[in-house]
Amino acid sequence: MSQKREQILEIIKGTNSLPTLPGVVTRLQALSENRKSTIQEMAQLVSSDQILSARVLRLVNSPSYGFYRVSTISNALILLGVNVIKSLALSSSIFEIMEKTTVGLWEHSLGAGVAANIIARHLKLPEVEEISTAALLHDIGKVIIKEKCPDDHELITVLMNQEGLTMLEAERRVIETDHAEVGEWLVRSWYLPDKLSEPVACHHHVARAEAHQVKTAVVHLADVLVKASGFGSSGDSYVPAIQPAAWERLGLTEADLSFIVEELEDKLVETRNFSLEIQSADDSKS
Repeated sequence: MSQKREQILEIIKGTNSLPTLPGVVTRLQALSENRKSTIQEMAQLVSSDQILSARVLRLVNSPSYGFYRVSTISNALILLGVNVIKSLALSSSIFEIMEKTTVGLWEHSLGAGVAANIIARHLKLPEVEEISTAALLHDIGKVIIKEKCPDDHELITVLMNQEGLTMLEAERRVIETDHAEVGEWLVRSWYLPDKLSEPVACHHHVARAEAHQVKTAVVHLADVLVKASGFGSSGDSYVPAIQPAAWERLGLTEADLSFIVEELEDKLVETRNFSLEIQSADDSKS
């Protein structure tokens, strides 16, 4: 493994170098692995940290999930399941960074979650909420690169601007990996299940997915559609084609796609309003 890749892996392994994760998350991890634990115990634990529970409820009530006025962690756990709440708790600090410093990426991630939710429901797929979560997390590796490798991030940006490279191409040249793999490392370091980590890892290469090809295809399609819509900013203006493997895994028709795009356009208006509310709330606190 190259020096750059090892450096990033070490950053991810060292929890002290990542955005602050409250101690309650470690205890939540232990509870979720104990089959005797109850929803009530986990809800009480998350609720004991007011800042964490507020962040989780903010995300649960985002348009990515289609629920409204979920006011308690207990209800959130029942509606979304342990894996989703655990992933939102783990990633809440990173999402806070995105809300404050990388607004375009925050909006792109929210939009991808919304799009994945629409696609999964249209296709009547199981585990819609986990698919939405995978889409919400799909670009989380970009935050790690930007926050923890700022010099590399600057060079990646220079290469994109000067040589017309896509972000993936520039990342691979500079750090010898890319945000999808970095995101996978992060999600796996949190011991989240493969059905969340594989779509993050393979959202740019659907054919590489093994156990969760359909979920990965949904996240890929959601990413492409949100980029094509111009909503938010994923970091570059390149809009990739929908990969043949995604069409094949999902069995979509042109009529399906038209329906999904039309619904997405309406939902993104709601998502923009949600994002503006979050930014306004953050500004009033500062």
